[in-house]
Amino acid sequence: MDKDLAQKYEKLKKLLAQEDLVVAYSGGVDSTLLLKVAQEVLGDRVVAVTALSPTYPEDELEFAREMVRVLGVKHILITSQELEDPGFVENSPLRCYHCKRELFSKLSQVAQELGIRRVAYGQNLDDLTDYRPGHRAAEEFQVCSPLREGGFNKEEIRKLSRELGLPTWDRPQQACLSSRFPYGLEITEERLEKVEKAESLLRSLGFTQLRVRIHDDYTARIEVPPSEFRCLIESEVRSQIVEGFRKLGFIYISLDLAGFRSGSANEVLMGSGISQGRV
Repeated sequence: MDKDLAQKYEKLKKLLAQEDLVVAYSGGVDSTLLLKVAQEVLGDRVVAVTALSPTYPEDELEFAREMVRVLGVKHILITSQELEDPGFVENSPLRCYHCKRELFSKLSQVAQELGIRRVAYGQNLDDLTDYRPGHRAAEEFQVCSPLREGGFNKEEIRKLSRELGLPTWDRPQQACLSSRFPYGLEITEERLEKVEKAESLLRSLGFTQLRVRIHDDYTARIEVPPSEFRCLIESEVRSQIVEGFRKLGFIYISLDLAGFRSGSANEVLMGSGISQGRV
């Protein structure tokens, strides 16, 4: 481990060692590292909490359950109800704020019931460069960000995860399924289910880093890295994708030539002032 990363690792441990902690746990790269280090310094004084929701894929839940079991951390499952919030369902640029407000409200309740004063989530320095209104909800509920406070960017999180032997170190980036819809397209449980099934089909064909963006009930836009374009449009694979997507109700199935990029739904906000947080 290089000196700079080792210093940040020690700083993170000091930040986490202060008092008991509830960790918002999704099974992703960031929250897994956060939970791992918290367990190292706090032992059974850390609790992982995962929110069940139609926006959270079933295979992600199973992975999260397995990781918590391996880490030996107490795991609590709760149900979030963002689909009952009109502010979330209408899918404005503030969607993430409404979602995180629901999540952090529930996590704060769990922490209070357990007699724990601190709740943490996996925000890192790179998150500050994108439009993430959910951070406002974190501030409102005084949810801390130890990875950001420790000075970690995404690359460093992956490096430390590898050093600590975590299988998530090279795991593809994940995101809430609601991020697959353009702002203004109403989020429904049925549409979320279509996205989950479409992405599951692509994974069954060997693709890992991907998104299926839905523009209406009939149009799907596939994002994969450009290096995988050839595989996707190969005759047999393409036929399976077309057949599978049409069974889900899609008529128009496109490949985004710009390739996979996290947060591409926010590209329409560039230059509007919204992407800089001026909502």
